[in-house]
Parts: sequence; C-alpha cells; structure tokens
Amino acid sequence: MLVEVPTLDHPTLLFDGYCNLCSGSVLAIISRDPQAIFRFINLQSDLGQALLDQHKLNRDDIDSVVLIHGDSFSIKSDAVLDVFHLLGGFYRPLAIFKYLPVSFRNWMYDWIAGNRYTWFGKKDVCMIPTPELRERFLS
Repeated sequence: MLVEVPTLDHPTLLFDGYCNLCSGSVLAIISRDPQAIFRFINLQSDLGQALLDQHKLNRDDIDSVVLIHGDSFSIKSDAVLDVFHLLGGFYRPLAIFKYLPVSFRNWMYDWIAGNRYTWFGKKDVCMIPTPELRERFLS
C-alpha cells in the first residue's frame, strides 16, 4: 500500500506502539511538552513504515525510537537525547550524555530495548491516544 507522507512541521517521534515502556515514555513527553512541539507515530503503522523507507532505514533492523526533525533524523540513544534537548528546561542538560561514546550509549539503549517487553510488558494492540491527545498522533 502506497502511503502519502505528509510534511512534518514538528519534531516527530516514531515509537513502538505495543511497548509499555515506549507508550509510557510518549505520555511522559506529552506531559512535559506544554508547547505541544512533538508529534508521534507508531512505528508499526503504514505511515511509520513509509517514513522509515523515506529515510532509508531498514524496517527489519529498527528496534528503536526514531526522531525526525526537519530533514534529519536520529535513532536509538541519539533520538532520546535529542528529545531531552528539545524539551528544554530541566531535561536539556541531560543531552550532555551525547559526549559519551555512541557505541556505549547505543549498547545501553539496545540492552534496555532488548529487555523492554520482559521488564515492562507488551500490549496486544498499539497505543490508542485519548481524544484530547489525538491531534498529536499522526497515525
């Protein structure tokens, strides 16, 4: 199915909609984003898959969050730290962890991602936003 990819006017986070950790993180970002700068897309959705294709990210290798901001994107620990930077306030200084070697940061990210279903559980269906939050979700 061919999906038309809209222009993303906001930083947009692609996340695992089945993962309790990921869905909880999205809700945490929303509660700390009073300016509503972030938008969200389930990785498993047709639009999420189309965006992976558009940015030439291998669908089979993505076990990660993806942050698309303008024409660029970041994955894994870079995406998490970019979210902290964009949230600003108390969270902006956490972006200092970008100075740690990316191999170490992504090893930690992969370890957590690899255990997320065991530690936090998995939903049977993707996260469904409440009517109040629906405009922040693009798929």
